[in-house]
Amino acid sequence: MQIGNPALKRRFKDNQISLIDEMTIGGTVNKTIMLLILVLITSAWTWHLFYSTSAWEREDVMIPYLLIGSIGGLIIGFIVIFKPESSPVLAPVYALLEGLAIGSISALFEKEFPGIVIQTVALTFGTLFCLLLAYKSGLIKVTKNFVLGVVAAMGAILLIYLIDIGLLFFGMRIHFIHESGWAGIGFSLFVVTIAAFSLLLDFELIRKGAENGAPKYMEWYSAFGLIVTLLWLYLEMLQLLAKTHSD
Repeated sequence: MQIGNPALKRRFKDNQISLIDEMTIGGTVNKTIMLLILVLITSAWTWHLFYSTSAWEREDVMIPYLLIGSIGGLIIGFIVIFKPESSPVLAPVYALLEGLAIGSISALFEKEFPGIVIQTVALTFGTLFCLLLAYKSGLIKVTKNFVLGVVAAMGAILLIYLIDIGLLFFGMRIHFIHESGWAGIGFSLFVVTIAAFSLLLDFELIRKGAENGAPKYMEWYSAFGLIVTLLWLYLEMLQLLAKTHSD
């Protein structure tokens, strides 16, 4: 389209630059898919390594990758959270590191409970798509009270996990959250529910960011947040299914 008026031409170009520099939902979806692919690449590699190693050496081989992925991912994750501008560079690094941990954990669970990984993957993405449909249709609305409730529940879960980790130094644990009885399954169901509801908070963040013209790097930051929630949901569902398969 040709614009003869120089003033209008300059205004049209400025608007184009503005739109290019702003966050979009489509851009966030693309970056989320890219991060998922990176997670899949490293998790598939550790999975292959696990099953190509002698049975009696598998656990020992996985430990370094599990530690590197978990600790490295935690460090990178905190940097991204406190410095969102770094997300275009560090979010892919986070995905690769977490893939190492996810692949290692999944392989160990699969060895103990054959078929559990494919069930967990199906449930995780089934939950994602069902909640996305409910959110887009307006069936579930992310109100202020809803956000406060989910955040409060997440804080309570984090506190319980931190206490459990702290008790390890004294040779103790909060046993019921790890057991396969009704209390342990009930706790896992609660955590899975909160993790699923956290996806709705991610959807709302993405929608508002796109509507308010957030900076372009927020596409990576929002994709990073969605990946964090998806991996949390996956791990919690993995534990829940393991408890239901035990004894």
